[in-house]
Amino acid sequence: MGTTDGLRGPEIWIRGPVTVPDPGAGTGAGPGPASTPYASVATPRRFSWVATHGGAGSSTLAAVYGGHDSGREWPGAGDPPSVLLVARTHAAGLESVLRTLEVFRRGAAPAGLDLDSVVLVADAPGRLPRPLAQRVRAIESVIDVYRVPWVTDWRLGDLSGSLPRETAPLARLTGAAEARPR
Repeated sequence: MGTTDGLRGPEIWIRGPVTVPDPGAGTGAGPGPASTPYASVATPRRFSWVATHGGAGSSTLAAVYGGHDSGREWPGAGDPPSVLLVARTHAAGLESVLRTLEVFRRGAAPAGLDLDSVVLVADAPGRLPRPLAQRVRAIESVIDVYRVPWVTDWRLGDLSGSLPRETAPLARLTGAAEARPR
């Protein structure tokens, strides 16, 4: 249990980017960015999208949400070290994510990389069959997972439309424009 101003309550752990409000906002006074210890927290982190298998969608996601597309390679020395693993939701894609998570668990990934989360891209429209949904739940039990639905326009090469509303958390994480309904 933590304490705040004498009040007791549960400790809260927040995963992902945190925006700290400026205490002087709207008053014309208050500390500037140089005196605010959390100033750098409000800027979105840059990510490297790493595909765990061919056709995972890392190029499309990097184009739509920003960041560096590493393809099926590890990020290089000048690339963002925060990694988002990308896979399709078919059986082979989910298996490839599990293998890559194991690489990180064993400490066999290149030094300096920070595994942030997994992004699962729908391999077809509609709901996942039960066995695949169970595999997704197993992955979600060990790491944050962001889901991207089937987007026909992306399949046709049109990346200019609005983001699917289901991806609002991913848009916030990556700093992409706020998701709007399609």
